[in-house]
Amino acid sequence: MSFITGVGLTSFGRHESASTLDLMGRAAELAIADAGLGRNEIDGVLCGYSTVQPHIMLATVFAEYFGITPSYAHAVQVGGATGLAMTMLAHIVVQAGAAKHVLVVSGENRLTGQSRDAAIQALAQVGHPSYEMPLGPTIPAYYGLVASRYMHEYGVTEEDLAEFAVLMREHAAGHPGAQFRDRITVAEVMASKPVASPLKLLDCCPVSDGGAAFIVSRERTGEAGVRIRGCAQAHTHQYVTTLPAFDRMGAAISLRRASAQSGIAIGGVRYAGIYDSFTITLAMLLEELGLAGRGEAAARARSGYFGRDGAVPLNTHGGLLSYGHCGVGGAMAHLVETQLQMTGRAGSRQVKDAAIALLHGDGGVLSSHVSMFLERVR
Repeated sequence: MSFITGVGLTSFGRHESASTLDLMGRAAELAIADAGLGRNEIDGVLCGYSTVQPHIMLATVFAEYFGITPSYAHAVQVGGATGLAMTMLAHIVVQAGAAKHVLVVSGENRLTGQSRDAAIQALAQVGHPSYEMPLGPTIPAYYGLVASRYMHEYGVTEEDLAEFAVLMREHAAGHPGAQFRDRITVAEVMASKPVASPLKLLDCCPVSDGGAAFIVSRERTGEAGVRIRGCAQAHTHQYVTTLPAFDRMGAAISLRRASAQSGIAIGGVRYAGIYDSFTITLAMLLEELGLAGRGEAAARARSGYFGRDGAVPLNTHGGLLSYGHCGVGGAMAHLVETQLQMTGRAGSRQVKDAAIALLHGDGGVLSSHVSMFLERVR
C-alpha cells in the first residue's frame, strides 16, 4: 500500500533565469509542504531525466542542491512514461520498506534553456540510428505517420483530432498556471500552421519551462488519502518501424495488468489523466484504454463525455496540449491535477466525483506504457 500524500506544480511557460534544478526545487518544496512534512523526513528521491541538464547522476545532484541526504536515490528515463514509471517505482520502494517518504520530482527549463536545434537533436534519439534518424524525422513526424495510418484504419478525420486540442484548451482556461489559456475552435486548429501532416501546430504540445513533484508515502499524512491501487507497464517496441499492429498496442496490455492487480475495471473510472503529447496520442490512448470505441473518442469529446461535468473528466488542468510540456514534469502534472481532484482541492475545476482515477503515460512513439489506478480513501 502507498499513498500520494503531497503534490507540487509550478506554472508552465517561460521561467527566465530558472535552471532545471531551480524548477525541480520549487516543485519539490511545494510537494513536501503539501504533505505536511519536513525536508529531513524525505528518505527517498526519484528524479526524471533532463535534456537541458543531462547529468548521469541527476538524482544525487538534485539531492545535494536541495539539501537532503536520502537513503534511496535513483534517476529514471522512460520518455514520456517516466513520471508514472517513477510513481510505480516509488510505490514498490515504500511497500518494500526501503523508504518511508519518496520525493518524485522532475522539471526543465526546456523553453528558455535549450535551443530548438538542441531539442530536436535530443529528442531524435527515439528514432532508429540506422533506419530512421538519417532521414531526419522529428517527433511530430513520427506521430504524423502513426496518425495517417490510424486515420486510414478507423475513419478518424483531422477535425476529429482537433476536438482534443479544443477540449484541452477549454480545461486550461480554468487553471492560472497553464501556458495557453485562450479558448480555441476546431476551425482555428485546422487553420494553424502545418507541422507534420496531418498534424498542425495546435495538434502539438508546446515546449515549456516548469517543474512538478509529489510525495509517495507508506502511510497517509492527511485526512483524505489517495491510494495507489494498482499499476503496471508494457514495452512493445522502441522504433516506429517496428510498431505493432494497432490491436496489439502496449496501452491495452498495461491497462489489463493494472486492472487485474487493482481489481478495478475501466467502467469504474470516474476521472482520467491521459498522456496527450499530440491530439493523435490522446485519441489513440483513450480508445486503447477502453474509454471509447475505435474511432469514437472524438465523438465522445464533442458530446461532453470528457468535460469537467462529463462521465469521465479528462486532464482538467489542460494536459500537455495546453498546460504545457516541460519534459518529464509535463506528464507529472496529470498526476498532480488528479490528486487535487481526488482530495477536493481543484477549485473552479473541481469535478463531481473523482473517487477512482486512471492515469496513463506513454513514452517514445507509443513505445512504453504505464497504467495506474488511484483510489480515494477516507
